[in-house]
Amino acid sequence: MTDTTDNRPLAGRLALVTGASRGIGAATAIELARDGAHVVLVARSVPDLEAVEEQIHAAGGSATIAPLDLTDGESIGRLATAISGRWEALDVLVLNAATLGTLAAVTAIDTKEFARLLTLNIASTQALIAAFDPMLRKSSDARVVTLSTGVATAPRAYWGAYGASKAAQDVLVSAYGQEVTKISKIRTHIVNPGPTRTTMRARAYPGEDPATLKTPDVVGRAIADLVVSDAADGTRVDLPR
Repeated sequence: MTDTTDNRPLAGRLALVTGASRGIGAATAIELARDGAHVVLVARSVPDLEAVEEQIHAAGGSATIAPLDLTDGESIGRLATAISGRWEALDVLVLNAATLGTLAAVTAIDTKEFARLLTLNIASTQALIAAFDPMLRKSSDARVVTLSTGVATAPRAYWGAYGASKAAQDVLVSAYGQEVTKISKIRTHIVNPGPTRTTMRARAYPGEDPATLKTPDVVGRAIADLVVSDAADGTRVDLPR
């Protein structure tokens, strides 16, 4: 039963965040829970998910962990079945999980690694949207948020594989938004976090001083604020450094 005395903006709402075991995903999950949502935490690492769940509970929020390899499409379907058996609607879907891959010239991209990157960064996005579309349609105000990157719109040498995958992800989510905007309460948003103190950023820029970068909680708060705002479908947010 929903606590009617809870006036937090996402009280009684259900959110699902992928890549929620660390970095921006964990920070977003924490902020959504802070705003009252029950958050389903999706990632592969059980210990890391449990740590985020404990942090949410310690702050008075609620969360459920869902250890999952998003490259397994059948697992995504099973997760959707399990969640729909417990909750009627999904109000927030944050598509954060992604892999950087090896930065390389287009002619030097490793075929097998590229296939794995496309599976996680693009195919899992489509699978998640397809699996949770019925629950999103049952929400009175559903939001689908995907994390993007500057190289998705401004190509950069050696970033071709990652940039192409994120550009494709942006197109998938935006197209979905246009398909459902007039027949449902679903709105889609794209967030480019910009330079942020994450493990992925450290891999891409090993010589960079992390102290010069904003922390993931800044991005998480921006995403939560976007979710509770009246932003139009297709809104894109580019966060500053």
